[in-house]
Amino acid sequence: MTSALLTDRYELTMVEAALKAGTASRRSIFEVFARHLPNGRRYGIVAGTGRLIEQISNFRFGDAELGWLREHNVVDANTLDWLANYRFTGDVWGYQEGEVYFPGSPILIVEATFAEAVVLETLALSILNYDSAVASAASRMVCAAEGRPIAEMGSRRANEFAAVAAARAAYIAGFNATSNLEAGRSWGVPTMGTAAHSFTLLHDSEEDAFRAQVAALGPETTLLVDTYDVTAAVSLAVKIAGPSLGAVRIDSGDLPGQAAAVRKQLDQLGATKTKITVTSDLDEFAIAALRAAPVDSYGAGTSVVTGSGAPTAGMVYKLVARVGDDGNWVSVAKRSKSKISVGGRKRPIRKISGGIANAEVLHVDDDPSTVEQSTDSGRELLVRLMKDGVADERFLGIPGTSLARRHCADAVAELPVDAFRLTRGEPVIPTLYD
Repeated sequence: MTSALLTDRYELTMVEAALKAGTASRRSIFEVFARHLPNGRRYGIVAGTGRLIEQISNFRFGDAELGWLREHNVVDANTLDWLANYRFTGDVWGYQEGEVYFPGSPILIVEATFAEAVVLETLALSILNYDSAVASAASRMVCAAEGRPIAEMGSRRANEFAAVAAARAAYIAGFNATSNLEAGRSWGVPTMGTAAHSFTLLHDSEEDAFRAQVAALGPETTLLVDTYDVTAAVSLAVKIAGPSLGAVRIDSGDLPGQAAAVRKQLDQLGATKTKITVTSDLDEFAIAALRAAPVDSYGAGTSVVTGSGAPTAGMVYKLVARVGDDGNWVSVAKRSKSKISVGGRKRPIRKISGGIANAEVLHVDDDPSTVEQSTDSGRELLVRLMKDGVADERFLGIPGTSLARRHCADAVAELPVDAFRLTRGEPVIPTLYD
């Protein structure tokens, strides 16, 4: 499926006007960055990069797309001819997927002609804004869980495509599994799931439901124990599955109190190895409140797929440099009072001391040839994602998703301890421009 019409009309009308003005072929550099982090958070996580470069590779205007544009008079015939031959042939650099980012971080840099690059704006922002919002929220939940497994189960709270993207982003941020099967097939995210309340209600009794599930899935399954009376259900679960029952799930009520009571009951029944998992609209704050409770794992849904109150990362796609009539690079930037941007290409370096990040330094330069060169000490943050329009296969598909997950764990481990406080605060390290 082409991604060509996953865009806004003004991108194509800009191409039309630039073609007429003779400026469409000017070499240009666009950057994706966030002016600030949402909700006073202390760091963000980059996600969606692998999905984006795959979609850029598929950005083609076929007969159906061109026919629709022609029928609706979106652009003129000359522009339609240009779009018919569109292939992205530029270069893309960016923060490696799973990387930590801060305000101003150039998480994506696109270098191409103006026309080639400008049509990618909406595609880049729609993917990076949503996936990064989910990953950033998911990372906070993972940190709050303090090593206990956490599963993503928010598919029913998002549209069908966002659900898959959210499962992938949460996995990159450290979630252990998802309920979404397409995320498992497409991105290699481990899947999990057993039964809902409807399965219990289907049967004539809770006992019949438990017996049916154990017969189908074995005693190591997870039985949902809060359809009726939790205490009675736990006793019934152990009676049917035996002390080797895998887990019980609690989906309502006073979760800390319920978990403590269920743990005590399971131990008294001899099911000392049976685990307790809790769900029920969990977010990072609810998970943190359960730290002292005897909970073994969590399931989070709505708060994951909605970014836990910040459904977008607030990233923008801005032209920061272009080639002038004399062939030299010129820095450009928006100068409106409330939305000031910094022109010039950025080369970001993360300053590290004793294994802990202490600053993000953005070296500003008009010359793109310096982007991967540095004499500064610290960790280089940019990697080349696409060269001459060809995506680096390391970052694609299931292998790319696994790589992003590993990189995220390493990047988060570099953060100062203050990064993991759930109270509102400033970014945990400053962004400095050089």
